[in-house]
This record gives sequence, structure tokens and C-alpha cells, in this order.
Amino acid sequence: MLVAFSVAPSGTGRADGSVHDAVAAAVRIVRASGLPHRTTSMFTEIEGEWDEVMDVVKRATDAVLAYGSRASLVLKADIRPGFTGELDAKIDRLGAALADEDDAAR
Repeated sequence: MLVAFSVAPSGTGRADGSVHDAVAAAVRIVRASGLPHRTTSMFTEIEGEWDEVMDVVKRATDAVLAYGSRASLVLKADIRPGFTGELDAKIDRLGAALADEDDAAR
């Protein structure tokens, strides 16, 4: 399965509203998991089996909770049994489709 998630604290007491330290704590958990992952400006994507992915999301959320009085978690999952390597394969298929479209337009 692929999971895209974003977790952030609130009630941090920081005047600037920044959550980068908390997000860094969550990303450290993801990186240490050994699962395929990608972090962008808004989400972290992770790939693996249901139990292992959800365990990482829970531990990342727990890490963020240390930075505030509560946490907000946004999660989107693509559950496709029997498929692996989709973290990159989906992007590769998109790139190929766009290249085909560009070739057809020429």
C-alpha cells in the first residue's frame, strides 16, 4: 500500500507558528523505518504492508505530539494488494503518458 500523510502539531506555543521541528521528528521516524518513502513540501509518502505503514504513521504522529498539545493527521491510502514499487512506478507511468502526449502533439 501507499500512504500519503501529513502530521502537524498545534498548541506549540511558538510565536512564529512554525512546525518544522515537529515535522523533522516525524520524518526521522519514516527514514529510520527502512520503508520506501518520499517527502515533499506538504506530504510524506511511504510504501509497505498495511501493519508496517500504519505503525510508522502512528510513531510519527506520537513524535509530533511531543511538540504541542494536539496533532492533526491527514492520511490518504492507495491499497492495491499484490503490487510493490508503486511509489516510483506511478510517477514513471505518468511521465510516460505525458511523453506520449507530447510526442503526439509534435
